[in-house]
Amino acid sequence: MIGLEREELIIVLDVDDGSTVTDFLPAERARGVTIQSAAITFHWPPLPENYDVESKTQKGGTPLLSPSTERHYVINLIDTPGHADFTFEVVRSLRILDGAVCILDGVAGVEAQTEKVWYQAANYNIPKIIYINKLDRDGAAFGKTVQEIASRLYTWPAVCQVPWFAGGKGRFCGIGDVISLRAYRWPEGGDGKVIETTYVDNLQDFEPTFVAEMKKARTALVELLSSYDDALVEKFLEVEEKHHDVPAETILASLRRCVLNQDSRIVPIFGGASFRNIGIQPLLDAIVQLLPNPNEAPNPEVSVGRTEGTLAQLLSGELSLEEVQTARSKKETVKGLKERRPMAVISNLEACALAFKVVHDPRRGALVYVRVYSGSIQRGVSLYNTNLQVAEPAQRLLRMYAQDSVDILSLSAGQIGVIPGLRHARTGDTLISYIGANPKTGPPPPLNSLQLRPIEVPPAVFFSNIESHSLGEEKAVKNALALLLREDPSLHLSMDEESGQTLLSGMGEFHLEIAADRLTKDLKAKASMGKIEIAYREALLFSSEPQKGLVDRDIAGKKAKAGCTATVRPLDEGQADDVVLDDWTFTFPESGNRITIAISISEGPSSAVDSWIKKMPSQLTVETLQIALKNGALAALGRGVNYPFPFHNVDVSISIDPRSQIFGSDTSSAALSTVAREATKAALKQAAQEGSAILEHVMNVTVSTDEASLGAVVKDLNSERGGQVVSLDDADATTSGIREELPIIDLRKVYAPRDPFDGGLTFADQEQAMTNNSSRQRTIKARVPLREMMGYLKHLRSITAGRGSFVMSADRFERVVGLREKALQRELRGY
Repeated sequence: MIGLEREELIIVLDVDDGSTVTDFLPAERARGVTIQSAAITFHWPPLPENYDVESKTQKGGTPLLSPSTERHYVINLIDTPGHADFTFEVVRSLRILDGAVCILDGVAGVEAQTEKVWYQAANYNIPKIIYINKLDRDGAAFGKTVQEIASRLYTWPAVCQVPWFAGGKGRFCGIGDVISLRAYRWPEGGDGKVIETTYVDNLQDFEPTFVAEMKKARTALVELLSSYDDALVEKFLEVEEKHHDVPAETILASLRRCVLNQDSRIVPIFGGASFRNIGIQPLLDAIVQLLPNPNEAPNPEVSVGRTEGTLAQLLSGELSLEEVQTARSKKETVKGLKERRPMAVISNLEACALAFKVVHDPRRGALVYVRVYSGSIQRGVSLYNTNLQVAEPAQRLLRMYAQDSVDILSLSAGQIGVIPGLRHARTGDTLISYIGANPKTGPPPPLNSLQLRPIEVPPAVFFSNIESHSLGEEKAVKNALALLLREDPSLHLSMDEESGQTLLSGMGEFHLEIAADRLTKDLKAKASMGKIEIAYREALLFSSEPQKGLVDRDIAGKKAKAGCTATVRPLDEGQADDVVLDDWTFTFPESGNRITIAISISEGPSSAVDSWIKKMPSQLTVETLQIALKNGALAALGRGVNYPFPFHNVDVSISIDPRSQIFGSDTSSAALSTVAREATKAALKQAAQEGSAILEHVMNVTVSTDEASLGAVVKDLNSERGGQVVSLDDADATTSGIREELPIIDLRKVYAPRDPFDGGLTFADQEQAMTNNSSRQRTIKARVPLREMMGYLKHLRSITAGRGSFVMSADRFERVVGLREKALQRELRGY
């Protein structure tokens, strides 16, 4: 549940009954889950009803919901899904955020998917705070969850709030603010807008247990921050080492410095019960007080040609543009930079933004969500897409409130907004506004190649065929699929050349189920989806001899002639960096394969290539030659020779001799792509004649279950599903991925409030008591073939009485062997 004020109306909506503002898709409300990320912009504290935005004064004197701050902040909130199948929605949102709030279930604690998303956020160095929700429910354990945060997320939990249970073991009625030593109480049965505030010392006679825990928490917080912040140590010494006498403002400032300094690994912990609106206002106060504003966030990474750096370095002139090769030759690049001094070029950069999401709206068309990183985008300005090299006008700018919107005049740095009507922009594209840009060719070099760090799209692991109901509907279905793929780049569309079927690939069964629902119900496509299948790959076992290719025919009505030489070999892990690069050898890792393109002149020095580059045909550049040859090789790798699966772990080497394999104006991009595809196909066919292998996705699976179901789950993974159990740990002792690089947190040094219903046991006592407890949570880590994970969630729930959960991520492709390989080959043959 979230409370926000917009257009003089306070709206309080409930996730439990499907009325959440950010869950507006019919499928989201029907299933009660978040499927796609949604953006909403609001002020905190809420603006009073009679507040004049222009003069920034209040006419009527309406009180604010939160008295803790006087300044009104604009918060851009993005609600992301929690289901593993929609990980890409989380990834593309994390890419453009400045801070994150991790919401934990106070009953379930730190779950497997929580860990996965936490470390995704760590990859982007995003400062985080944690909110422990559902403290009003039976079984909620704030203290135990704090311990799990330390042990499973490898962070130091800074407890900033202590749950307030009436009388020590009564109902959850409020929280105690450890920083200000105040207690906030929400009256029973209220809507959360009324808060009773008192100083903790005034509760000594009524709530002695609560007051004692608050003082213990204050001592622990000051001690923790003193370990990382010298300024707090100085103040602590000034007050004669009395923890309770350290001013709240000093603690808040110290906590903010530690949050922004990711090396400290300190994460503030807050609590509440969102269903009853308990703890929401203090949490929003913490967001504006502790998380960074856009100017304090990590500087975005950019690339200009081959030169990489940060956006701040580019704007300040620290990024050397003389080394950028964006023109057809080194000579032209140097000439262009002499004509336009680098700083003069940069000074005309009006705005730089990243498109991170595209949504199709039936009334407004394509809505492109953007995050502005520098400057300001004005309504009506022309935006140049540096990825696609096209310009489009931003005729309207919108500020979104989930599915509703308000027209605005501009979007400034740090803001998130929507540009409707852009026909070409996709997720991950960089959009820039440049003063005096050519309407056709865009900004001058090198800014026309400026790109912000792209959003990585994870590989699809499941697929299903899509069939239109009739031939007359094929075009409409194709258009609907194009809209669907533009919205969600983690979906992939391909064509099976042998059967002619259209295949839709996604991240999981639920992902494809939702995609089919969107396609038929929201986009009104008259099509049906077949059985969900597994995406396999074909791998080479042998290398090929060099295969020369030559194309000399008309393509699309134009004469085309080009040649090249292709060689393929199996790509082993140890060969990842064995290519020796020079000025005219380029390597591209693509979809598990590697493509190396070399421009060389046989029996000639490397300087001969430099000489030829200067005389390159007018229709070609080094960049277009690379792209054309790479696309041709990718097309050949798209379907196997012995099996109907794409190739994987293949090293493709394409060499082209400009003197003998490029034929003036007849050598176009289409000719180069065609000859690269044919030469690569010939090499693959020769190498696969002696045999090839089938590869399958092997998944890293983490299963959380209780002690009583542990044996059944392990047996099922090992025996029934052909998996391999890697580790078996307590739920608070798991390690994987990024965590292995972090020092283990000593739980004896972690402060966690005692949970009121734990029988008065210390944490060590609780650990000992749980050793013989069948409800103790255990974590199983295993590697299982993806095929065996089909429908696993339902099966897991059946053998754990509904208490088990799991999360999985792709590890790598491995060869199918033995009886499973023979069974799969029989299945492919159909007999």
